[in-house]
Amino acid sequence: MKIELNTNKKLNSAEQAKLWATYMGNSMASCVLSHMLHHVEDQEIKKVVENALILTEQFVQGVKDLFIQEHYPLPIGFTQDDVNVRAPRLFADEFYLYYLRYTSKAALSIYGIALPLMTRPDIRVFFTQCLNSTTKLINQVNEMLSKKGFVAEAPYIPYPSQVDFIKKQSYLNGFLGDVRPLQALEITHLFDNIENNAISKCILIGFSQVAQLDQAKSFFLRGKQIAAKHYDICSKMLEKENLSSPSILDPLVTTSTIPPFSDKLMLAHKLDMFSMRIRGYGNALAFSARHDVTAAYGRLLLEVGNYVEDGANILIDHGWLEQPPQAADREALASVGRHE
Repeated sequence: MKIELNTNKKLNSAEQAKLWATYMGNSMASCVLSHMLHHVEDQEIKKVVENALILTEQFVQGVKDLFIQEHYPLPIGFTQDDVNVRAPRLFADEFYLYYLRYTSKAALSIYGIALPLMTRPDIRVFFTQCLNSTTKLINQVNEMLSKKGFVAEAPYIPYPSQVDFIKKQSYLNGFLGDVRPLQALEITHLFDNIENNAISKCILIGFSQVAQLDQAKSFFLRGKQIAAKHYDICSKMLEKENLSSPSILDPLVTTSTIPPFSDKLMLAHKLDMFSMRIRGYGNALAFSARHDVTAAYGRLLLEVGNYVEDGANILIDHGWLEQPPQAADREALASVGRHE
């Protein structure tokens, strides 16, 4: 990924933040995908994993080039020390496609939010390329899921017979009175969050089997329970309306107990995934009107928020949580000035 650098203007806070997050996320993904690529047997799925790995390496190198040009300290991120490609596979080939579907959605969200906030032309070009390349990847993943018969489609609902307008406040009811059927946007986000929880639970089962620290193992087991509970809550909302849900993916985890990844990487990985869950629930909340649906998302958000904080504390305790760019601490600077 060749970017023509612009050296006339410093990186602003948004540009620093999104470049830093892109480096961290893709250095992690590079470790995970290199292990997957070492074990994948299906040649068609292997091609998709190869393409994904190439992209992560290009994105990391792109950020590295920009940071070096700016004399900006390179993040440590995740390295070959965080992965053992020779460790036995932890997931079946089929799961690699689900994993790429999940992580591509997260990447599209990061790059899509970044792009409108970028002001330097070279940074806009970089994130435009990231967005375009990731869009091609998710299309490739979805095509392969469909070809292999693995894809789970959102439920079908009837076409409306005519354009109509909401006439009653009861449209918002969810607990009492006249409760309407779920509307399409509510179904969409419920379905998406069910799929995300199914994928997340699968990863948590695998990570809990190979974690070395008891603290990490307990954290992953707790996360598995949360993902299972959230899967059930959202699924029951669809089932109540006679709508289908994505299936669980638990059988796609192998029985290996040999760690392919460091505890640092696995903890950070789940912290990222659950942080994205907060965004997913927030988006779903914004597009939901029924009171029972919005109340459910409020409870799920609180539980995920507490879990993410506990995970961050574990990383901090072990000195594994890298600090993002931040504003100057003016009070600390003033304090230093008083003592000089």
